[in-house]
Amino acid sequence: MAKRLFDLFCAGLGLLLLSPLLLVVAIWIKLDSPGPVMFRQERVGRFGKPFHIHKFRSMRVDAPALGPQITIGQDPRITRSGRWLRASKIDELPQLWDVFRGAMSLVGPRPEVPRYVALYTSEQRELVLSVRPGITDPASLQFRNESEILASAADPEREYVDVIMPAKLQIAGDYVRQASVWTDLRLILVTLGALGHKDSYSVSNNKK
Repeated sequence: MAKRLFDLFCAGLGLLLLSPLLLVVAIWIKLDSPGPVMFRQERVGRFGKPFHIHKFRSMRVDAPALGPQITIGQDPRITRSGRWLRASKIDELPQLWDVFRGAMSLVGPRPEVPRYVALYTSEQRELVLSVRPGITDPASLQFRNESEILASAADPEREYVDVIMPAKLQIAGDYVRQASVWTDLRLILVTLGALGHKDSYSVSNNKK
């Protein structure tokens, strides 16, 4: 209950204070490339319930037809505004609405698309999907340079499924076992400190 009240307060306050920035970004996206301002995609939430996540659109509208669901390095599908939005993580800000409506939390394992969740073991599903997915978590901080890692792989899809996803699930499981309001506060502060940096971060020493 404390976590949910904290999420409601912070998400509501964030949406209110950031509304001018959100408006400016929306106008920029609309002027930069044809298509909607928002990107919606089905993800798997708490207890395996699907929901639609919201982000500022950072790719061409026909991106799904032109490549995989994972983003690799300097993906040509990314728009001009999208490159900055992704680097700064501002494309994630609309997820404050997902937090406010109860589909997500400020801190929690990042939600995956159904095709990757189908590869989870029963133990991973039971543990990682027992909490609301979050905007940030230790795994997303540690793998901030994920697209660059995938770009250097011979088979990016296989690299994600066999190497990165299992590592993320291990970190997510550790978070779920130890989660508290205080660990969430610390992760939020580390996330704010990581904005604008491309290097990966760890919770223990802020930078890896």
